[in-house]
Amino acid sequence: MSEVKLAAETRTEFGKGAARRIRRDNKVPGVLYGHGAEPLHLTLPGHDLLLALRTPNVLISLDIDGKTQELAIPKAVQRDPLKGFLEHVDLLLVKRGEKVTVEVPVHTEGELAPGGNLLEHVLAALPVEAEATHIPEQLTVSVEGLEAGASVHAKDVPLPSGVSLAVDEDAVVLQVLQAQAEEAAEGEGEGEEEAAEA
Repeated sequence: MSEVKLAAETRTEFGKGAARRIRRDNKVPGVLYGHGAEPLHLTLPGHDLLLALRTPNVLISLDIDGKTQELAIPKAVQRDPLKGFLEHVDLLLVKRGEKVTVEVPVHTEGELAPGGNLLEHVLAALPVEAEATHIPEQLTVSVEGLEAGASVHAKDVPLPSGVSLAVDEDAVVLQVLQAQAEEAAEGEGEGEEEAAEA
């Protein structure tokens, strides 16, 4: 679990105009909330925040105005739909030792059984409960030798110590689909030839 330190400033200006000014300075407006505290409106360094958010569920150590230290995890990130830059971030206040529910990406390893079958990620990320300072970056599942019709359920995903499922244990995470695309394409080709002959 990586912890990233970011300097943050409290902000008193709100609205679209203020947000645009913040973004012009390569910074990102954000809100820190949780633990029943009043939401705290912050300005965060854009480039450093962008790098931090490359890690799913990154733990962010905030140095607010050089006076207060707080821990947070990203809860919602808004990006510009065209250019992809950060527009706003919601951060959830957490404490060391506290359990939080987050979604952790599922990573696969190994090869499916021969036959050109397809692996479908029904859940790209698995909801789990973990200590805020020990959230796994990813969960790894072996799909070695799985054949068409096989499924991997939430209960089959190996979890690190201290991490528990926050979803039904019978929820399907991955399933192997039988390859049908080639057969269908061949059938269409035959139909077209018959039509041409007619």
